[in-house]
Amino acid sequence: MAKESMKARERKRQKLVDRYAEKRAQLKAEGRWDELQQLPKNSSSVRLHNRCKLTGRPRGYMRQFGVSRVLFREMANKGLIPGVTKASW
Repeated sequence: MAKESMKARERKRQKLVDRYAEKRAQLKAEGRWDELQQLPKNSSSVRLHNRCKLTGRPRGYMRQFGVSRVLFREMANKGLIPGVTKASW
């Protein structure tokens, strides 16, 4: 389980990205690089990192489900994810 501070930091970055997305796109289109440099660093979408919605685990993230591989396996075995079954052949 990730520290709450790490999860909070990621949420803060996401808010900044959402707030400045339109302004960043406009400045890039106009080629005003000096003004783009003045925006907060965390307002860049490149600085975001996908994290598990439930545990905050940064690695092994499954984009389609929004959870980590560990939690995905547990949930799939318990039948909590609709349409996912254990493979057997």
